[in-house]
Amino acid sequence: MKQLSSGAGLPSGARARRRSAGNSILLTSGLAIALAAVLIPFYWLIIASTHSSDEIFGSPPPLLPGDHLSENLSSLQETASFGQVVLNSLLIAVIYTVCAGVVCTLAGYAFAKYRFKGSSWMFGLLMLGLVIPSQVTLVPLFKMMAEWDWLNTYQAVIMPNLALPFGIFLMRQSMAALPDELLDSGRMDGCGEFRLFLRVVLPPMKPSLAALAIFLFLFQWNDFIWPLIVLRDNASYTIPVALSSLQGVIDTDYGAILTGTAIAAIPMALVFLALQRHFVSGLLAGAVKE
Repeated sequence: MKQLSSGAGLPSGARARRRSAGNSILLTSGLAIALAAVLIPFYWLIIASTHSSDEIFGSPPPLLPGDHLSENLSSLQETASFGQVVLNSLLIAVIYTVCAGVVCTLAGYAFAKYRFKGSSWMFGLLMLGLVIPSQVTLVPLFKMMAEWDWLNTYQAVIMPNLALPFGIFLMRQSMAALPDELLDSGRMDGCGEFRLFLRVVLPPMKPSLAALAIFLFLFQWNDFIWPLIVLRDNASYTIPVALSSLQGVIDTDYGAILTGTAIAAIPMALVFLALQRHFVSGLLAGAVKE
């Protein structure tokens, strides 16, 4: 006689509930493992920022907060003027986010809703910027900044990446889903093009604008190579450049570096938490057309 499998004698509804419960357990376990993999490095970063370099590399590694946070902050301020560095990064990132957001939004609207000669190949040429490595443009951009006498200035950090290809692509895809009839009705009511853009186009684009703001802020906040090239004065450094300057050939204060890294993560977390409600919907806007 064949042995019945575990659940063979159960009604179909009970088997479905058991299968659903098993899937839920597997899904929850997988999410818990993924969450732990993401949070453990951040936890260790915070813990390590309160210890000295010797304690960080001790065996076993520290798992509880230490008492060297004030020493690490003092070392960070003395060696890198970190308070000024944080203000530099905030100023550059905020100005860049606003200016690049305006440029990407206007360009995305033009590509999505206006038909002009060469618009298709211009957009395709712009999209090549997504596949061309940024390192290719470093030398021409540096020569351009030097000719304009912009080296060691904030505009040299901000200006070259205002028309970011991904930002324009994101806004173009989002605005393409906006019905043309809505724009036509606004024009019939006497709206000018700029007023139409402000009053009709932008309000439905809030999720996409939030996603764009997060992306632009993080892009500029974490940028390292270009600020390292154009900024010459320690007082004008951004956080990534300042932290890299703390790594010495013989001796490196890892406690101070990890403290600075933990501080640098705070604004990114705050920006994401403030705009996370719109982030996913903004990235998916325009992905499906009815």
